[in-house]
Amino acid sequence: MKDQTEIRGHAHSDTIHDSAIKHVTGRAEYTDDLNEPSGLLHAYLGLSDCAHGTITGMDFTDTLAHPGVRGVLTAEDLPGVNDVSPNGKDDDPVLAEGRVLFWGQPVFAVIAETRDQARRAARKARISYQELPHALDPIAARDAGMGYVTDPLTLRRGDAGAAMQAAPRRIKGRFGIGGQDHFYLEGQIAMAVPGEDDDMVIHVSTQHPSEVQHMVAHVLGVPSNAVVVNVRRMGGGFGGKETQMNLFACVAATAARKWGAAVKIRPDRDDDMTATGKRHDFVVDYEVGFDDDGHILAVEGDWYARCGFSADLSGPVTDRALFHADNAYFYPDVRVSSHPMRTNTVSNTAFRGFGGPQGVIVAERMIEEIAYALGRDPYEIRQKNLYRNGQLTPYHQEVSDQILPRIFEDLEHSSDYQSRRQAVLDWNAKGGTIRKGIALTPVKFGISFTATWFNQAGALIHVYSDGSIQLNHGGTEMGQGLNTKVAQVVAEAFQCDIGQIKITRTTTEKVPNTSATAASSGSDLNGMAALDAAEQIKARLIDFVAERWQEPRDRVAFVPGHIRAGDHMIPWAQVIKAAYMARIHLSAAGFYKTPKIHWDRATGQGRPFYYFAYGAAVAEVSVDTLTGEYVIDRADVLHDVGRSLNPALDKGQVEGAFVQGTGWLTCEELWWDDKGQLRTHAPSTYKIPLASDRPRIFNVRLADWSENAERTIKRSKAVGEPPFMLGISVFEAINMAVASVADYAQPARLDAPATPERVLMAVARLTS
Repeated sequence: MKDQTEIRGHAHSDTIHDSAIKHVTGRAEYTDDLNEPSGLLHAYLGLSDCAHGTITGMDFTDTLAHPGVRGVLTAEDLPGVNDVSPNGKDDDPVLAEGRVLFWGQPVFAVIAETRDQARRAARKARISYQELPHALDPIAARDAGMGYVTDPLTLRRGDAGAAMQAAPRRIKGRFGIGGQDHFYLEGQIAMAVPGEDDDMVIHVSTQHPSEVQHMVAHVLGVPSNAVVVNVRRMGGGFGGKETQMNLFACVAATAARKWGAAVKIRPDRDDDMTATGKRHDFVVDYEVGFDDDGHILAVEGDWYARCGFSADLSGPVTDRALFHADNAYFYPDVRVSSHPMRTNTVSNTAFRGFGGPQGVIVAERMIEEIAYALGRDPYEIRQKNLYRNGQLTPYHQEVSDQILPRIFEDLEHSSDYQSRRQAVLDWNAKGGTIRKGIALTPVKFGISFTATWFNQAGALIHVYSDGSIQLNHGGTEMGQGLNTKVAQVVAEAFQCDIGQIKITRTTTEKVPNTSATAASSGSDLNGMAALDAAEQIKARLIDFVAERWQEPRDRVAFVPGHIRAGDHMIPWAQVIKAAYMARIHLSAAGFYKTPKIHWDRATGQGRPFYYFAYGAAVAEVSVDTLTGEYVIDRADVLHDVGRSLNPALDKGQVEGAFVQGTGWLTCEELWWDDKGQLRTHAPSTYKIPLASDRPRIFNVRLADWSENAERTIKRSKAVGEPPFMLGISVFEAINMAVASVADYAQPARLDAPATPERVLMAVARLTS
């Protein structure tokens, strides 16, 4: 909810985040802060300690004897269907039934009077298994014949095999790309409150309220209209709350129905990280053919993904990795294929970039390989191979809005790239322990859900008789500023004080059938839906004012705080009061669907993206070759957001994405032991970037000259995911620093993340 004291004045581009003051003062309410109903019970999950096995026995004697315990939920207690798969594959049980498929799979839930009682009692259960063979990584799964969790995809244009054979030069390689934990500050949490009949109200931290609604209804065996899902805000999501919260909401709702009381579930960080999916890690086999000038002639590649025990979103994630396998570069002949491997690990899921980063980084690896083979600056090879307007992507979408040459020119000049690169070369030529690297990398990122039906949104606007406005839309606020941007759109449409607009929680009671707030589409979709609702109300007001003040419709205009009718300037509140008295409808439901997009997966062709967002970054690093540690000395970013709705919020998104992308490629390492247990399951064993890891000099600019060629909200572009891939510049710079120990005779070929251990091993290999 918005305090009137927090945001004043008419909407302008740098309006602060609607909850900023609440965030820093601790007044922002999250799901765990809500007033708890009388008689609230708590649930806690019991997780498997077997990577693959048949359940041979479950003994809850000590669990049920623990003080405060009301009972235990198992799969047989679910009244409806034991499945929360987001794709209808019926392969993702709420609670394991008969066998377990990964270490950490939820098997049961304890219901008790306090969370501590439930947590301690869950540890007392005795589950026995007959262990079965397991495979953890994608190559082991392939070799063991584990099969795919979903259908693979191949994108092709031309004859890549023939072009590869004819290419003057060819390079083959294998690239290991690590996963990433979402590490949201607010963990998974849900509170279910039962009502009369079959009614159930769910308060949950989710990016996809409608999916929670449908999943809870599915598991309870009731229609969706019996379930209401509410979300005010999340303490971070990054994709980890697009599907992964379904299980927690369903456990809370099932327990609430069984015991007739409100039930809350909130796992510890360790259990959250163990039981929930992450960014997909890949092993990529690639081959690139090129000429003596560095022009790419042919590309072939196979992306093997660790998907986990069920499909979840692995299909669209691995598809999108292929969609971005070209990044910013034209491949004349190309064949790239996905291999979504089934593994005995937690099912991986959406994560900022949704597979795109794992495609983009392979393109940059191939550019780097070509540059080292020819003894050239990788930036030169990047420039040679950039898309030109009119060329087709591997999925046959025409590139028609290419602005990277201008971004390159601007950033190369503003960052003083050429002289700094020479200084880096001069430094490394002196030898020594500390080696430097510098890299300038681009990103071209497609915007839209590749599942075309998700590209829709709704909004609801009420104008009350005193002139105040209530705004509701289908998007969810996870700290990114979506609510602020949509409120700005409405305030500008009505030309009213933004303090008059109250942003209400996202709820399935007001806007039905919402899409997930994901794919960087939140502002694009919900901003346009809100604008549609505002324009409906404006049209009614224009008709009313024209008639009441006897002026032609074209002489009626919305101006700051007023509506002008000819020479009359009528205050906003006066017009609204008069309209109410005249029985003018002051509420509207808006709707928007993205135009022009289409995609035929069977042929691997279409226009899956409405437009592309672009950007580039220069990163300079220093690497200690004795310890493998690194520092980012400087980063310069120039990013394209079209006509920014809010430059302050957009710059924050770019800065955060760059740091998170850097963490993925440098320090965030997931590690499973031979038994299949995730060992990096807490802050003590999993390292996210610290404040001290940020670039020592960090220059971030928006390309303020850019404007979206497509009709998006105010001609803006999405900003959530595209800048994540700019962190690849840091990874490339580290590779250069490491390669310098052998005088750049060959690339470092670091796998990601480039941890100190990997850096040291690469240095040893290059100098042996």
